[in-house]
Amino acid sequence: MARLIQPIAPVIPKEQPIQKTGTNKGESGFKDILKHQQSLTISKHAADRMKERNIQFSSQEWQSIQEKVIEAKQKGVTDALVVVDGSAMVVSVKNNTVITALNQAEADHKVFTNINGTILL
Repeated sequence: MARLIQPIAPVIPKEQPIQKTGTNKGESGFKDILKHQQSLTISKHAADRMKERNIQFSSQEWQSIQEKVIEAKQKGVTDALVVVDGSAMVVSVKNNTVITALNQAEADHKVFTNINGTILL
């Protein structure tokens, strides 16, 4: 009795075509996604401090802060001091979170530690 032996061929998955999502807006669509994913959040502690100290930013200032935080992240900064019109915030760039906020009087007399970048606006 002769046995028929067939070689076993490995199963090679076919390459799947790259599927495009969304519309073909190019860079502007990517920027929108990037801004949404990397928008800053404000911790409860920071929100309380901002309210207590009456620290407010216009939407334009907030947009500038977010853009500079993204830029700092690209340069390897993980924790930053952000100074805007006399107010200061400590931001976890790595986590996209504002940790705390200080007004000008408090910021003038503080030593900031555990930061590896500064953003001046």
